[in-house]
Amino acid sequence: MKGLPRLGLPDDCDDGGRAVMEAADRSGQCGGWLTTVVAGVLVSASFTNKPISANGQDSNAKGEYSGVEYVGFSKVPPTKANNVRKVSVLPLVFLIFYEVSGGPFGIEDSVKAAGPLLALLGFLVFPLIWSVPEALITAEMGTMFPEDGGYVVWVSSALGPYWGFQIGWMKWLSGVIDNALYPVLFLDYLKSGIPALGGGLPRITAVLALIAVLTLMNYRGLTIVGWVAVLLGVFSILPFVVMGLVAIPNLSPSRWLVIELHRVNWNPYLNTLFWNLNYWDSISTLAGEVENPKKTLPKALFYALIQVVLVYFLPLLIGTGAIPLNRDSWEDGYFSDIGKKVGGVWLKWWIEAAAAMSNMGLFVAEISSDSFQLLGMAERGMLPEFFAKRSRYGTPLVGILFSASGVLLLSCMSFREILSAENFLYCFGMILEFITFIRLRMKYPAASRPYKIPFGTAGAILMFIPPTLLVCVVLAISSHKVKTVSVIAVLTGLVMQPCLKYAEKKRWIKFSTSSDLPDIHDLTR
Repeated sequence: MKGLPRLGLPDDCDDGGRAVMEAADRSGQCGGWLTTVVAGVLVSASFTNKPISANGQDSNAKGEYSGVEYVGFSKVPPTKANNVRKVSVLPLVFLIFYEVSGGPFGIEDSVKAAGPLLALLGFLVFPLIWSVPEALITAEMGTMFPEDGGYVVWVSSALGPYWGFQIGWMKWLSGVIDNALYPVLFLDYLKSGIPALGGGLPRITAVLALIAVLTLMNYRGLTIVGWVAVLLGVFSILPFVVMGLVAIPNLSPSRWLVIELHRVNWNPYLNTLFWNLNYWDSISTLAGEVENPKKTLPKALFYALIQVVLVYFLPLLIGTGAIPLNRDSWEDGYFSDIGKKVGGVWLKWWIEAAAAMSNMGLFVAEISSDSFQLLGMAERGMLPEFFAKRSRYGTPLVGILFSASGVLLLSCMSFREILSAENFLYCFGMILEFITFIRLRMKYPAASRPYKIPFGTAGAILMFIPPTLLVCVVLAISSHKVKTVSVIAVLTGLVMQPCLKYAEKKRWIKFSTSSDLPDIHDLTR
């Protein structure tokens, strides 16, 4: 394979950008399109993202170290419309749990696609490759920038508001697509007991009513959503604890070792793993609503990571070991059938009820993240001012309604289409996050980081290699339909941002930046 063409560097390119481009040039023999994109974005940012002060003079508003303690965004308290209660550790753990997981519902397809052994190994190894790096990034960057908007603010500070808008668009769209799953899955779990919910007008009415009720819950406040997540989480996990105890006499370890490589369907296997173990960064869009985020956020991420891995692995261990293998039966909802076989009808109904409640928790957690992201973008002047308006409960009313409307529009898509499309868009967003993390580490090594990944910059970069390769695999195995739709969505974002800026310039729509936040809208020129 030919190496990358040598790129000319402008005179004002910083040393970090020059080093990245020289490394990219040397690595051409194993680079490819992703290396080119990463290097290009880093270098373009290195000579277009010059910080300027309020008086228009060049300065290091982001904090080049010169003997003075770095004062960055994390030193400035996030804006608040009113004195609403902040989210504490326990509700935050369960909000993260529902942003990422919600329980073992939906992991059944991994056994159908790859068999017991690969499914079990996948939910042990994949968290190390993907979940741990993503959670560590969220802990470091979320405490460095503890405000609503999360990754949008990270990327804007490193690469400029244009790229901040792009990650905001891709992650919001990915989140809305993801949220379109949960009303559908909720009804799928109930239709065995209520056949009328299987289709037609009753199903449509139920979807609309469910979305309306859960949207109202988000409107009433994030603290309520957090404690509801705790209750739903406990209710969703308990039946699997009971199933594990009941199934112990029936466990046969030999069933865990079954592997049939010639029957592995890699596309649904990898997409199922990826879908069930991503979105760790979603909680960052709520950082401004968290009580003492510099300490609370890393602690909550740690507890949630352990919780998610156990909630996936142990039920899978029980389910594959307690009954004879029939791979074709391992589809969504199969855990309830396993519960019936090992414990009786009562356990089947409990698991189905837990699955339904879990989907409610997933919905309210996701829509909270999506709506506060829109609020954070509006406070930064990236979206029209009306997105920054809060209700009397401190919630972003317009963002909630906007996100709920997107869910309604997308709820007619199939499960497989939703899964692949959201993964594709999410991967693009994660590429920008990896670039942002590396750039901020190289450009601002002395920046105040309340939590810092303990591997050094070089170690952190090495840690990103496996997840970056995984991103490439997920993008490559997507169907042509998913690629086409996703690329159109990405291109829409590339065009939308200049259109919004033009509308602002013409004063067709009002934009404003919160006076309580440091200005990153003009950090690039």
